[in-house]
Amino acid sequence: MRQFSFIKADRLLKRKDFLRLSKTGTKYYNRHFLSIFFPARTDKTRIGITVTKKIGKAVKRNRIKRYVREYYRVNKKTIKNHWDINIIARKDAADLTFSQVCSSLNNIFRHIN
Repeated sequence: MRQFSFIKADRLLKRKDFLRLSKTGTKYYNRHFLSIFFPARTDKTRIGITVTKKIGKAVKRNRIKRYVREYYRVNKKTIKNHWDINIIARKDAADLTFSQVCSSLNNIFRHIN
């Protein structure tokens, strides 16, 4: 089960990493999410999740973050190379089910690979 873990090293945590990513990264978006990605400086793929207060109250924001983390946790082995990825939720993502989030993120991660 270790292959499906989501440890601290899998996350973007520092503000400088998010800023570097937003300045130098490649953007790709669909109706529900915007992704910014750039080749990682480390030997791991790391993900950051951004959900602003414009999306809704804390319950909705946390649900979206849980869904994105779960999708990444299960599918991180399918990502080729090592990337720093920031997933930014758009307003349309507020009322999605988990299966809808998965199909939307499949589209984004297919583009990254």
